[in-house]
Amino acid sequence: MDEISMYKGKSELDEKTIQTLINTITINDIMSMYFTKTPSIFQNYFPNFIWKIPTEEKVVYLTFDDGPTPEVTPWVLEQLAKYQAKATFFVIGEQILKAPSLFQQVIDEGHSVGNHSYSHPNGWAMDSITYFHNIRHCARLVNSSLFRPPYGRLMPKQAQFLQRHYRIIMWDVLSGDFDPTIPKERCLSNVTKNVKPGSIVVFHDNEKAKSNLEYTLPKVLAYFADKGYQFQALNDQMLDGRKVDRKIA
Repeated sequence: MDEISMYKGKSELDEKTIQTLINTITINDIMSMYFTKTPSIFQNYFPNFIWKIPTEEKVVYLTFDDGPTPEVTPWVLEQLAKYQAKATFFVIGEQILKAPSLFQQVIDEGHSVGNHSYSHPNGWAMDSITYFHNIRHCARLVNSSLFRPPYGRLMPKQAQFLQRHYRIIMWDVLSGDFDPTIPKERCLSNVTKNVKPGSIVVFHDNEKAKSNLEYTLPKVLAYFADKGYQFQALNDQMLDGRKVDRKIA
């Protein structure tokens, strides 16, 4: 719909525009847009999801979706190691079976992993029971309480059920590396202009995002390291020890 495409990739909207969107489109429409900086008013629709980690410390949480991918993930691990950076990999069950040793390498190098489903289904387009079985199939391969829905899409009843079993990890900064229509420089600025202490940032270690990722990730690591940031992984111990930002005022 035209109202949606107008705002694709926007990082900020004024309050009047946001209110107009809320008054004229559905929740599913809202979540189908992609914002490089997730507006707080949208985050409040899903207060039990984890969007960022509230802190004044210079810490950023890099996350990588859709791997492990032999053509991309080893390179990502190399880049992270240069800065002693830890990250969180939201993995797909099918990909684990294709590259089990690479999945183990991610864990052995001190990164955390989360469930990103077995075959990357769209929660809006699949009945809930089948969707839950898909996630459970991945859970047999991934020992983690962290879950990120593919495309960030969940129906309310799906979210209610999954919250009993998982911490649902979303994001407040989306790099846009998956989008072939944006220049790589835009992908970089999406991150550098929007990250704040405690931000959760989404990248993708898949082949679709490879070109943008290869340009952006080294520069993001260098930029924030120079500013004194640490790169940490999300895990149960860390989340249990902090008040997580489930709702933004």
